[in-house]
Amino acid sequence: MAIRKIRTIGDEILTHNTKPVKIITPRISILIGDMFDTMYEACGVGLAAPQVGVLKQIVVIDVTEERNNPLVLINPEILELSGEQTGQEACLSVPGKSGIVTRADYAKVKAYNEHMEEIIIEGEGLLARALQHEIDHLSGILYVSKAEGGLTDVNPDEEE
Repeated sequence: MAIRKIRTIGDEILTHNTKPVKIITPRISILIGDMFDTMYEACGVGLAAPQVGVLKQIVVIDVTEERNNPLVLINPEILELSGEQTGQEACLSVPGKSGIVTRADYAKVKAYNEHMEEIIIEGEGLLARALQHEIDHLSGILYVSKAEGGLTDVNPDEEE
């Protein structure tokens, strides 16, 4: 697998809508592996295909400290949101910055896994936030448009 270049704010590709994946090709399988490698290398908890320059509806997420629960979401669709959480949010495409964002505290998402089998993912807290954040990327939405009071510099002494 390979580390791909993460597109950053100002790159027009991050503002575009993505296209659904119809079948898993060898190229898509390689992309998914590369997305995990890229996300882990950058110490992120989620990555959407547009962030590596591909306009496909693919998201990878792993919110565990142990990096042992990788999730692949193809053509994800939010089915249900409830509750509310407000907290710091950052993005690999907006390096060195973070902002306060209010999102639902619970998210239920329908998607397909890397074998095109339908799955339902339910999450609270950080997983709910990551699901919403990454699915926003598939519609060309960056968290900065939802940040309350603007962005702040990330403290380089703190881990994300």
